[in-house]
Amino acid sequence: MEALLIILGAIIVYSVITYFWQKRIVKALTEEEFRAGYRKAQLVDVREPDEFAAGHILGARNIPLTQLRMRMKELRKDQPIYLYCQNGLRSGRAAQMLYRKGYRDLYHLKGGFKTWTGKVKKKA
Repeated sequence: MEALLIILGAIIVYSVITYFWQKRIVKALTEEEFRAGYRKAQLVDVREPDEFAAGHILGARNIPLTQLRMRMKELRKDQPIYLYCQNGLRSGRAAQMLYRKGYRDLYHLKGGFKTWTGKVKKKA
């Protein structure tokens, strides 16, 4: 029982540290803020290809979180990167991965694609 409490405590501490670190490295933007800047940035949808095909923000490039490590070189470090996923969790993890590799101008859509009300493109 004591070991379980120690493990649970460690998980909570890790989660809190990760949360605050993520808030420092990636700026969460409202849809209005996101819309104001994404056209001048690299717009990346980190959802899986089937999610992307079902509907994505017009102009977005699909680099799933599961492929990001291998495809990171497709992104430029000298331009802002606007990330989004379905609800904001994966884009936060993607920002952490990018930050560790030297990317600094990182933004993500607060609430993710499910909150997006702008133009959407779907594969026919």
